[in-house]
Amino acid sequence: MQYHEIGKTGMKVSALSFGASSLGGVFHDIQEQAGIEAVFTAIETGMNFIDVSPYYGHYKAETVLGKALRQIPRDKYYLSTKVGRYGKDGVNTWDYSARRVTESVYESMERLHVSHIDLINVHDIEFADLNQVVNETLPALVELRQKGVVSHVGITDLQLENLKWVIDRVPAGTVESVLNFCHYCLCDDKLADFLDYFEAKGVGVVNASPLSMGLLTERGVPAWHPAPLPLVEACHRAMEHCKAKGYPIEKLAMQFAVSNPRIATTLFSTSNPENVKKNVAYINEPIDPQLVSEVRAIIGDQQRVSWANS
Repeated sequence: MQYHEIGKTGMKVSALSFGASSLGGVFHDIQEQAGIEAVFTAIETGMNFIDVSPYYGHYKAETVLGKALRQIPRDKYYLSTKVGRYGKDGVNTWDYSARRVTESVYESMERLHVSHIDLINVHDIEFADLNQVVNETLPALVELRQKGVVSHVGITDLQLENLKWVIDRVPAGTVESVLNFCHYCLCDDKLADFLDYFEAKGVGVVNASPLSMGLLTERGVPAWHPAPLPLVEACHRAMEHCKAKGYPIEKLAMQFAVSNPRIATTLFSTSNPENVKKNVAYINEPIDPQLVSEVRAIIGDQQRVSWANS
């Protein structure tokens, strides 16, 4: 496992990290004990960064993760969670006010059974008034950072332009990291265009969803996926090409996602311990650059075709 620092935070994290969204049953129902074992396996295989949110499973992911973390020494991992997106009884809610995000941090610590958060993120800022994020949400989190409740502050979004917009409008050092998803994978590497900017601002980069939320899998895209049909079809053709060569597209996708050392870490999510082991084994093998070229050629003009967040 390789390790890279997230910006200038001092957090040297594993190239592949554990995203805990699956612990909330976000994608399908989970066996709770298997999910806990998946966390243990992630730590055992060298992962030292765990990302979660109160939004995932409407607090369930944090609750299940907390049960696992109670059994893991605190110095074995860095913990990231979020504020701003929530939900209850199947209904999604958003609240980026200073009061709510401050309360949210303490509530998350209680669910997670920890006394501090290493990285607190404003979750999916495109759902917020970006001016509120700049003038209210981030200052509240900076205050918690000054108090030592959290160590570092970041922002997350699907839309890279929103991340830049906020960073351009806050004091230097306010935002220490960004988390972006589906923009550094085999079918979309737009994140690469923003790396110079983030580095110039001293902002670390966390990549997520190396399988593009299921587009880059043999199982196929889930029914809820927002990708347009031509992109889905192109990724399916790419999957069939890899399959014919005996090289699962999931393997190639994971290897590609962690191949850029300018990206501190890539998050993937599972509640299955065996999937953790499989993905770690994938990234420990050398990538096939010729196959990457072939896959990207097959995806063709659907490269960098994106969609709205949901």
